[in-house]
Amino acid sequence: MKKHILILIALVGTNLQAQNLNDFFNQSDAFFKANVKNGKVAYSRINDNPEGLNAVLAIAEGVSVSESDSKNYQAFWINAYNLSVIKGIIDNYPTKSPLDNSGFFDKTTYSLGGKQITLNDIEHKLLRPKFKDPRFHFVLVCGALGCPPLISKAYLPSTLETQLEAQTKKAINGSFLKVKKNKVSASKIMEWYKEDFTMNGATEIDFINKYRTEKILAKSKLSYFEYNWNLNKQ
Repeated sequence: MKKHILILIALVGTNLQAQNLNDFFNQSDAFFKANVKNGKVAYSRINDNPEGLNAVLAIAEGVSVSESDSKNYQAFWINAYNLSVIKGIIDNYPTKSPLDNSGFFDKTTYSLGGKQITLNDIEHKLLRPKFKDPRFHFVLVCGALGCPPLISKAYLPSTLETQLEAQTKKAINGSFLKVKKNKVSASKIMEWYKEDFTMNGATEIDFINKYRTEKILAKSKLSYFEYNWNLNKQ
């Protein structure tokens, strides 16, 4: 009898966690659709009515997801990061840049997935070292114009691979690179995280050409342009 009760409790707990995760993805999707357009965020509107943001973050607090369930795990933490950046901006609103707020990335903590965690912890402890996927840099949006654009939908486990590919291609073929003959200037992201773009003996040019429609010469000289830390506001 006790064994059956324990199994029932475990099943109920599993179902509740799955429901929490689905609710999180659904409400995240609705929030991004309502408040993001062309990569820009409606901070003023969110500041006036923060209930939707607070509600989805309240769900995120109770979510439990394992890294062994990699698609759910990655999708959850990518969305949680992007939502928390917006929360950090709103908590300091009005502000011109995330960098104007001390500890924005490395001191301010959020209650997510049963943890008290900073933005840097999500990126540098929960995602990058565990999965070694440079495409994370094109979906984690730091609240600045120099970041890749925020999409107006949630990252979902069922579409995550397609979304990672699409955002990487968009960046590499867009504002992430400036190409003039054999001179190539890239976002500072490629300098800051060079090790992510040069894994397994690849070069940065190899990574660029994997995603770029108009290939660049392997001998191209690569430099980096300054990062635009101004707020990505509508």
